[in-house]
Amino acid sequence: MIKATNLSKRFDDIQAIFGVDLTIEDGQVFGLVGTNGAGKSTFLRMAAGILKPDTGMVTIDGRPVYENPAIKTNMFYISDDVAFFPNTTPIEMATFYSKIYPEYNMERFHSLMNSFGLDKNRKIKTFSKGMKKQLWVILGISANTAYLYCDETFDGLDPVMRQAVKSLFVGDMASRKFTPVIASHNLRELEDICDTVGLLHKGGILLSKNLDDAKSDIHKIQCVFRDEESRKRIEEQLFVLTSENRGKLVTMTIRGQEDEISDALRAESPVFMEILPLSLEEIFISETGVEGYDIKKIIC
Repeated sequence: MIKATNLSKRFDDIQAIFGVDLTIEDGQVFGLVGTNGAGKSTFLRMAAGILKPDTGMVTIDGRPVYENPAIKTNMFYISDDVAFFPNTTPIEMATFYSKIYPEYNMERFHSLMNSFGLDKNRKIKTFSKGMKKQLWVILGISANTAYLYCDETFDGLDPVMRQAVKSLFVGDMASRKFTPVIASHNLRELEDICDTVGLLHKGGILLSKNLDDAKSDIHKIQCVFRDEESRKRIEEQLFVLTSENRGKLVTMTIRGQEDEISDALRAESPVFMEILPLSLEEIFISETGVEGYDIKKIIC
């Protein structure tokens, strides 16, 4: 388990991270979402023990990460900066990492390079941005660590490669102790893979939510009411977060238990009623809207 306690980091007059308390449970995909400059990379670098916090600490299973080589051998950090050692090839980078990570799996490295269609003997400097991102993932997965920190890893990958990487993560989670932490500026990239998502804004955690819990408490309903009075009764009776009209069709986001919401709506005998799945973006809009934030201005 990764735990950040009262974590803060300043660079000259820029407060990158301030007072962050966050727990990331083992065996789940954690998404860290925020705009550029929100502090995502700074948080990951402190979680990886690269940067020393000004205040607070990051621990894994109760042990501090910073200046702890034994802990660091069980995590791999994929930087948003796709720079590698000058004039190296993928096989040379894999050989380098195999000397650092005790469980490094060279056989898997070769297999993944073949699967992704990458030449292990080609100079990395000749790779495209997307190819370098793929290589980072292959190197990280092959390290066989319990924790993998991914900073904007999906940025630059085409849709097919994104799904391939996500499938890799899911497969490893099913077969071994593995916890990916994925930082992204885009909620939609994380929609189909994350179990829990934390929203980082201006250096602080605005919200951290298990998606299953969030989805059980917020529901999106489309209705055609028989009359306006019927709609008003529902808005007075239920906790309606958002309400939108398109002609006679009303789309509502309502907080509460699904059975209670359905019973209340059916009691009004609507002409039409349907419960729709919520997107990750809609969940966060609902959650942050209650707190007085406009997530549309915070995140894309």
